[in-house]
Amino acid sequence: MGRRRERASPSGHGAGQFQPKKRTRSTCASLLLGRMTDDKDVLRDVWFGRIPTCFTLYQDEITEREAEPYYLLLPRISYLTLVTDKVKKHFQKVMRQEEINEIWFEYEGTPLKWHYPIGLLFDLHASNTALPWNITVHFKNFPEKDLLHCHSKDVIEAHFMACIKEADALKHKSQVINEMQKKDHKQLWMGLQNDKFEQFWAINRKLMEYPPEDNGFRYIPFRIYQATTERPFIQKLFRPIASGGQLHTLGDLLKDVCPSAITPEDGEKKTQIMIHGIEPMLETPIQWLSEHMSYPDNFLHISIIPRPTD
Repeated sequence: MGRRRERASPSGHGAGQFQPKKRTRSTCASLLLGRMTDDKDVLRDVWFGRIPTCFTLYQDEITEREAEPYYLLLPRISYLTLVTDKVKKHFQKVMRQEEINEIWFEYEGTPLKWHYPIGLLFDLHASNTALPWNITVHFKNFPEKDLLHCHSKDVIEAHFMACIKEADALKHKSQVINEMQKKDHKQLWMGLQNDKFEQFWAINRKLMEYPPEDNGFRYIPFRIYQATTERPFIQKLFRPIASGGQLHTLGDLLKDVCPSAITPEDGEKKTQIMIHGIEPMLETPIQWLSEHMSYPDNFLHISIIPRPTD
């Protein structure tokens, strides 16, 4: 697959390399002033990224008639349990009431964690497979050791807001989120739940600002996930600006936190570093990535997966 266009277009697959636009002086000035750069097209493309998905009922589930597969375009930025009400209703129609317990999802034997964003789940488990993404639906034998229960959308909202608060503690010592009113918090959640880009970003832009004298956030909220390890994720304190004043890059972050992901200059590239289905250039400033390619929970979710051999 060829190199991606300059604009980010997160889709199911993430093949090409992605590089931020070259800045004009005015854009650089706006960055120094601590305002979000004028790359709203990138924010939109991240928001509207979709993954074609086929949901199939697990073969051992007892049904009264055959369960047809259900197809859906899943939003990368959302959560499985937030956008699958139609999937649930579709399969419940062919099942006996007494056979229906809490719904959960699985891909090739791996239970899918609902509290991970959908795009992260795909990048981590299925990014080099053919589309549509084939997800298996279960209503029995809930895997207690692998998944958290999710009995209502209130549970998703609580998790989402906890992540945003943690991210702002890293970025602004919680000052921005604490100065917001409860209705602002609700607007962030409703924007995500109802897939309303403008509604969400009207509030979220405040979480992406910083004082002019700082040139960036205090620390970058990020989590690194490795497909080849049982460890949930890697997270530590990392500043976007070096002590000498230069901008830290994605490569700098990986060298510090997960050096095994970096290919030696004379070595064969064995891993892919994915954010929203895209392989960003390692030279990309981590501050820029944090502002433009964080998920709605305000974290950069970075997947490190084995590079396909074929």
